[in-house]
Amino acid sequence: MSASPAPALLIDDPAVLVEALQRQGWRVIGPQARDGAITYDPLTPGATLPKGLTDTQEGGHYRLGAGDPGRWFDYVVGPQSWKKHLFPSRQKLWEASRTDDGFAVTPVQDDYPKTAFFGVRACEIAAMEVQDRVFDNGDFADPGYGRRRAATLIVAVNCTRAAATCFCASMQTGPRAKAGFDIALTELATGTGLLVEVGSDRGAEIVDGLDLPRANAAHRAEAEAASAAAAAMQTRAMPPGMAGVLAANLDHPQWQVVADACLSCGNCTMACPTCFCSDVEDVNDLSGDHTERWRTWDSCFTVDFTYVHGGAVRRSTASRYRQWMTHKLSSWEAQFGTSGCVGCGRCIAWCPVGIDITAEAAAIAASPVPKE
Repeated sequence: MSASPAPALLIDDPAVLVEALQRQGWRVIGPQARDGAITYDPLTPGATLPKGLTDTQEGGHYRLGAGDPGRWFDYVVGPQSWKKHLFPSRQKLWEASRTDDGFAVTPVQDDYPKTAFFGVRACEIAAMEVQDRVFDNGDFADPGYGRRRAATLIVAVNCTRAAATCFCASMQTGPRAKAGFDIALTELATGTGLLVEVGSDRGAEIVDGLDLPRANAAHRAEAEAASAAAAAMQTRAMPPGMAGVLAANLDHPQWQVVADACLSCGNCTMACPTCFCSDVEDVNDLSGDHTERWRTWDSCFTVDFTYVHGGAVRRSTASRYRQWMTHKLSSWEAQFGTSGCVGCGRCIAWCPVGIDITAEAAAIAASPVPKE
């Protein structure tokens, strides 16, 4: 995304920006309060953004409830990430039909109109950039992902508070987005509106048509101070140097300690905005004349994920949890040049038994196994 010299502006109601996007033909996907949580779903014309809500999150606990009635974005992140739109949980790859001399294969391209993600947090932008490395990887690039990503406009929201599960500051992924957005919003003091910053030419085109007043230096300073305060209130942190620590402690007793609590349910991988494990299945009709190939999300926590002839490779819960955590925090860096964790805290909040990845990392870092 190209940088724009446009000055920061002010907007009273973010719904004005949503409506402007919709008028220009963008499908807008944004936060909605549904089933007691914040979800990311298409906003129909006239739909309202959730306002006056806040969340409390802790290990194995999430609650969305009433907050300051004048605040638009006083919640943090819910169980879903934008991954479900860029990397769908179930996707048809191709279909084939029998012909007189064999069969014909037809690739399937899903319908993905130009789409605006509205309300993307800084950690979520970092997660998209991680998945960009995975799915736009030279000869192994996923053309469907690349097409969806190119057609997506990002409207970021900088966090002005942190949940108890957040640790993005220690991962250098938030709470303020510095790049990767087309438009960024920061909510100022209640009743004074939101700061609007432009990060790309197409973002500038959208904002230019709104005739918004300019922000001043005080507004900018307030926005930056609010994000700094959100970073300061974070009580969790990922210990430094975990890539090397985990690689050197594959036989640490903590793996069995966490396995005794882990249910191997895979909830952490489903909620994680960067996990990308998948399976492929072929589905035939009863006539045998038509077949379809589908890609679906999978999890390294399932026993069958490593099934080969003779059985699964990782049969114990300890081995599966170790695979997930060491890949996320260690071998991912060797593969993609970055950590696979962005500090959003979803895996902590949505773990049924409240397993905390930062606590597990700290336990291993504090008592490394001596080398023989």
